[in-house]
Amino acid sequence: MKMQEHQLVPYQTSVLPVDQGPWLVLAPHADDESFGMGGTLAKAADAGIQTHLWVLTDGALGGTGADLVLRRRQEALDAARVLGMEGVQFHHQPDRQLGASSSLLQSLSIELKKLHPAAVFFPGIHELHPDHRACALLAWQLLRQMGDDAPQALSYEISGQSAANCLVDISSTMSRKLQALGVYHSQLDQNNYIEIVMSLNKLRTFTLAANVKWAEAFYRYSRDELQEDLPRWAAAKVCAMLAW
Repeated sequence: MKMQEHQLVPYQTSVLPVDQGPWLVLAPHADDESFGMGGTLAKAADAGIQTHLWVLTDGALGGTGADLVLRRRQEALDAARVLGMEGVQFHHQPDRQLGASSSLLQSLSIELKKLHPAAVFFPGIHELHPDHRACALLAWQLLRQMGDDAPQALSYEISGQSAANCLVDISSTMSRKLQALGVYHSQLDQNNYIEIVMSLNKLRTFTLAANVKWAEAFYRYSRDELQEDLPRWAAAKVCAMLAW
């Protein structure tokens, strides 16, 4: 028998995907954190949860102008202030070439142990952009090597729907999310990103009550799932959806 809707997506919201902190958000580029989970980050700040952002690439190919990298860096800092984030780190990997090099893994592993987050957020493995998928694989490798000490692993959506088992009502913080999106001037002339993000957040209310105007989706991985190979896990999710 094919899986039913309620087996694929929640029919109720969660207050937050994780109710303790600190949180660490891994963003392939400056803006992914705001596009993907800005409303939830604002709710976390309201709840007194510390949130931290690590931007992994320099974003040098995501726009024009000799000062693009510096502008995107400043935009990330401005967006983090809007969303009440505690700190931002930049890891300066080449845009569209993100990978799990041994040096990057070692550097991130050291910083991760220092921060000791309760939860790590990263893009869903089904994302279109190669850096988004590379970020997911990098996060997976980092968390798996921590074993039983690994924090809660969660993926978030940026450019399209991914597997989701947690929906967060961001109706009360959507205005702050839009404010954070609005600081990314270097990106807003590249595409209709605000409209795209709003469309995804509206679509995620499909299974929710009518009073939920906007929602963000996450997948909260179990300890057992974290032991699996991520691409195989993703393929198995698709096969389960299509099974008769």
